[in-house]
Amino acid sequence: MVGALADWFAVTALFRAPLGLPIPHTAIIPRNKDRIGASVANFLEHNFLTKEVIAAELAPIDFAGVAANWLAAPHNSRAVATQMVGLIPAVLRMIEDDEVGRFLQRRAAGMLGTIRFGPFAADIVSILIAEQHHAQLFDHLIRMGAAALENHKPLIRQKIHERSPRWIPKSVDERFFNSLLQELEDFLAQMGEADSDWRLRFQAALDDLVMKLRTAPEFEAKIAAFIAGTVQHPLFKAYSEEVWRDIKQRVLDDVASADSHAVARLERGLQAFGAALAEDQAVRTRLNGWLAGFATEVIVARCVLIADLVRRVIQTWDAKTVSRKFELYVGRDLQYIRINGTIVGGLVGLVLYVISLLLAL
Repeated sequence: MVGALADWFAVTALFRAPLGLPIPHTAIIPRNKDRIGASVANFLEHNFLTKEVIAAELAPIDFAGVAANWLAAPHNSRAVATQMVGLIPAVLRMIEDDEVGRFLQRRAAGMLGTIRFGPFAADIVSILIAEQHHAQLFDHLIRMGAAALENHKPLIRQKIHERSPRWIPKSVDERFFNSLLQELEDFLAQMGEADSDWRLRFQAALDDLVMKLRTAPEFEAKIAAFIAGTVQHPLFKAYSEEVWRDIKQRVLDDVASADSHAVARLERGLQAFGAALAEDQAVRTRLNGWLAGFATEVIVARCVLIADLVRRVIQTWDAKTVSRKFELYVGRDLQYIRINGTIVGGLVGLVLYVISLLLAL
């Protein structure tokens, strides 16, 4: 009986004052709830949230493999693609068209302001000359002149008659027209010859242009001024806004479509990425090492905050409620403690009684 009463008193004293009496060192858990919370938080911080423990726990986890296999499943990659594409309309609607126009204008001006267009244009012309495209251009200009002359014969004849004095017979005007036309045709034919002086002059003019583009500052200044004026012109901004609106509308229409091309392409990309990652052990190993290291650093860097959270949460708990829940949670074991105390106390009492009898003999 003494053992049973002693264990009952000890167990009860953990959770509340026995019989409601204010006996010192009883109701241990309710009275020391905050200190227990601080101890638990400190124990957690220094024994569980350490770099060694967390790194050892995260090391065997195949983060990349799990993600790869999950993404390789069509329904998963489709869900991710749909969610990602679904964010596009909200982002696009947040952007003002006028702001986009000004942004493109500023970016274009800043980017083009750092480019030397003279040497760039010189390189292009040099490539065209090296591949004989300038000769084709010269021949094309000759053909254009000949075609224009052929197509405007009636107009030329009319202009000659209109500007000729009235007293000159029309037959003279006609002979003059025929002679002029023949001379022009012969002149164009001579220009088109492979070794014509005009072709050589055209070649020399292009070579001189290339040299000036490379070395003459005034050419570079003129080109830069022309480009800057074009970019700063209001029409450029309006055109940029129009292009942006067209692109945005096309994207919005595609996203809203049931068979969105963006979703389909992103889905295929995610599936291919997942399949490739699942097959590449080396990449997965590197990714897992990076992810585990990153997670470890993040958790360890916040271990004090986590421990403080545990402490603060325990402090907010009601002492009687916490004590009652603990008692109910370990109630079965507490009953065994009381039973064991009764048995041990009874055996000790029996031994003492036997000893007293032996001593009385």
